[in-house]
Amino acid sequence: MKSINKYIIISVALFALITSCNTLEKASMHGFNSGFYQLESKQKSDQNVYVETTDEKIDVYHQTKKQPDANAFLTISQKPSDSIKISPMVFKKESLDVDITAILLKYRPSVYGLSGQMTTDFNIGLYTGWRYDRYKIESRLDPLGNNHHKINNWGYDFGLFTGPGATIISPFTTQNKVIDEYSGMIIQTGIAGFIESNIASFGIAVGFDSLLNSDREVWIYNKKPWVGFIVGIALN
Repeated sequence: MKSINKYIIISVALFALITSCNTLEKASMHGFNSGFYQLESKQKSDQNVYVETTDEKIDVYHQTKKQPDANAFLTISQKPSDSIKISPMVFKKESLDVDITAILLKYRPSVYGLSGQMTTDFNIGLYTGWRYDRYKIESRLDPLGNNHHKINNWGYDFGLFTGPGATIISPFTTQNKVIDEYSGMIIQTGIAGFIESNIASFGIAVGFDSLLNSDREVWIYNKKPWVGFIVGIALN
């Protein structure tokens, strides 16, 4: 029991440290940052471009042999200006996504004739998946004749996760083969799909848990599938 509590305390401390540092330092890590993109075009096939973003403007460069050209072919002001209104445009990007995750809710289906369970036990995990982002830039003219450019971002990704967690071991979850109730440590593994925002990710996970002590033989949910609501904080 003491060993389990020690692991849980260590996991909580690591999770708090990682999320607090990375959330503050990388608040726009999944925003529209400088990098390589595909510029969607209705008139012709998508163009490979390089985008350089600052607080003042967005410069867009054609690519030649996977390198940006010397001069930008398009500049978009990041501040209200009297520039010509631009047509809506979409920049697309695919990338590797690495997150710290937590399953906020798990639904465990009925097994052995017992009722299904909804649990909110502590857990964390490391998630790796492939992410797809779309950034749409639109112009809006205000009453003074100035253009305001708005960037709308949405994305999604799919991947795998694994990590430690806790679960209640009780007479109910062991068919009365364990008399006392305690928190057991588990390793959870599964797949997840996310809908993305700039920082946080929300989605659905399907996985299974493995209990890390001898009661795994009688725990009714050992390696049984569950469905859960998952959230993630980006690390990359």
